[in-house]
Amino acid sequence: MSFSGDVKDELVRFENDARHCQIAELAAILVYVGTVKTDSLGKNRIELPVDTPLIVQRCHMLFERLFGQQFCAQEYVVQDAGGVHKILQTIKCCGDELLVNPLLIKSLCCKRAFLRGAFLGIGSMSNPEKGYHLEFVCGDAQQATQLMDTLSVYHIHAKTVMRKKYQVVYIKESEEIVELLNVIGAHISLMNLENLRIFKDMRNSINRRVNCETANITKTVNAAAKQIADIQYIKEHYGFDNLKENLRQIAQLRLEYPDAALKELGEYLSPTVGKSGVNHRLRKLSELAEKLRGDG
Repeated sequence: MSFSGDVKDELVRFENDARHCQIAELAAILVYVGTVKTDSLGKNRIELPVDTPLIVQRCHMLFERLFGQQFCAQEYVVQDAGGVHKILQTIKCCGDELLVNPLLIKSLCCKRAFLRGAFLGIGSMSNPEKGYHLEFVCGDAQQATQLMDTLSVYHIHAKTVMRKKYQVVYIKESEEIVELLNVIGAHISLMNLENLRIFKDMRNSINRRVNCETANITKTVNAAAKQIADIQYIKEHYGFDNLKENLRQIAQLRLEYPDAALKELGEYLSPTVGKSGVNHRLRKLSELAEKLRGDG
């Protein structure tokens, strides 16, 4: 199962005994993915999408807790006339509304339940190992606005984008996705995501350090190679005997220890010389080599 599927599987098993919150969650699911149809006899029926067994499972649990057995619930259809009427009356919906009635989500706990139902119905999340992206695919701009307004209550700042005929509300910041999982009660998924975030941060930190060290080593090796080439040129075209004593000493040491760091070269001198002193002398040799090449 995908990470998104794991989140929904956890939400389906979420326990909430507050009736008003159960109503808010059911309203979100039915408004977003339920369909109310009327048959030839004028009887209403609520249909749920056939490819979402987790939604069906959650709805049947909510139906049972909120309404008992006052209707006939098949696998994907609620078709008892009295039951359908009572459900629509409870969620303050006539069957064709695109928004959840604001009266159902006035309290903070009901807003949480609304977001839980919305994620179950129209939400999804990418694999966090590849990237952070959570989205709600809304039917129109009004639905997107209602979702974004509710998310903002918890300081979750979502954005919208048009995708074909849908308004997609999306979140890309990992911290805000974590907050949303906390708000809707997906605490196990939250911990799994946090563990992945920690692992990715550690891996990225190690990679940055390795890359930095590799770059420094490459820079040091290239600098040493140039120093040796300059010293060899001086030796052949100018001669060490014409060098000052301090420059001759460092030139000979660099040829003798081509892989040594500047600090190490300085320790071979008597008296010892610091890293900056060694670097100054090698720079003088490079300048001399450049001058000799120019004269040539």
